[in-house]
Amino acid sequence: MTVRVLVVDDYGAIRAGLAMILNDAEGIQVVGEAADGATAISQAKALRPDVVLMDLRMPGVDGITATRAIVGDGLAQVLVLTSFDLDKDVYNALRAGASGYMLKSVEAPKLVEAVRLVASGEGVLSPVITRKLIDTFAATAPPTTPTVSLEELTTREREVFACLSEGLSNAQIASRLLIAETTVKTHVSKVLGKLGLRSRVQAAIVAQESS
Repeated sequence: MTVRVLVVDDYGAIRAGLAMILNDAEGIQVVGEAADGATAISQAKALRPDVVLMDLRMPGVDGITATRAIVGDGLAQVLVLTSFDLDKDVYNALRAGASGYMLKSVEAPKLVEAVRLVASGEGVLSPVITRKLIDTFAATAPPTTPTVSLEELTTREREVFACLSEGLSNAQIASRLLIAETTVKTHVSKVLGKLGLRSRVQAAIVAQESS
């Protein structure tokens, strides 16, 4: 199955470079480009990509606002790709529903891998910001309030939820719980739905804040 990608960045040269990298990768196709958040939203509605590769700092509608709209409408998964690792940018992007956050300094193979992981429903964070992110949420992040109590999760869903808090992939969760990976995906979807969350990254944040 081909992963369809929409590339969003206000610099044409960067969009062209990213498109070349992704189109050269097996099983990935860039189906569109956008130079600002408003165009990204309209393109996501028209093209229905699997992944939107989203810059944050753009004129007009910014990447965080566009991410919130795209994920909120269930149009695509969003992978943020930016030059900035500021705490507030990371925090706001993940709160908006981004499934991943990578820096533009990432090497091409890692970027391709991140796109594939996000398309498959996984969460991805740049190693450079992971520790900073954990420290920031632990020290300053306001509590995330799920739409229902965690007690409403089934026993198996709580086990999956605990695995998400450790940042485990679907394959790793399947191995730990001795269940099929497709079953893991079903449980993850149910957990996110019951807690009113947009991504597994948000689920990990809630799990940390609830511990």
